[in-house]
Amino acid sequence: MIKRLFDITIATTALIVLSPVYAITAYQVRRHLGAPVLFRQTRPGLHGKPFEMIKFRSMNDGADLHGKPLEDDERLTPFGKALRNSSLDELPELWNVIKGDMSLVGPRPLLMEYLPLYNAEQARRHDVRPGITGHAQVNGRNAIGWDEKFALDIWYVDHQSLWLDTKILLKTIKKVIRKEGISADGEATMSKFTGNRVDTEML
Repeated sequence: MIKRLFDITIATTALIVLSPVYAITAYQVRRHLGAPVLFRQTRPGLHGKPFEMIKFRSMNDGADLHGKPLEDDERLTPFGKALRNSSLDELPELWNVIKGDMSLVGPRPLLMEYLPLYNAEQARRHDVRPGITGHAQVNGRNAIGWDEKFALDIWYVDHQSLWLDTKILLKTIKKVIRKEGISADGEATMSKFTGNRVDTEML
């Protein structure tokens, strides 16, 4: 309950203070990418329960001749890349925090399609609400591999506290200013998680 009160207080205050930034960003997204301004996608929340996460849109609707969306790096415009580099695309997630779908700090909500790919240890990342930022985000973000990312997430689950959340939030501000760990090598953001590799020679 204390963490929830902390989340609501900080998220509400941030939303009020940053409302001019929110409005300007929304205008710029509409100007550069058109409607809709917000990107909505179903993600797994606490205990894997689905919720609709909202972000500012950063990609266009580019598709191939068959109507299949192009790869992320082909749809990510210079404006969208600048939006992600500044982390302003994450601002709408403050609404998710206020609603109770997310926390300020926690493992980042990934894709629903990843749920059956986790092993039992990795699935523990859903024992807490997902966060706008997290322990993995301030220790490499998208520039680290999946195994390390999940290990950092589980460490957070086992050591979470308001003091730790405060430190992660402060480190996040520093990371955003320095624009560190925004993407993996050769990727627009992070490479796709394809599951845990099994060595067939051990079977």
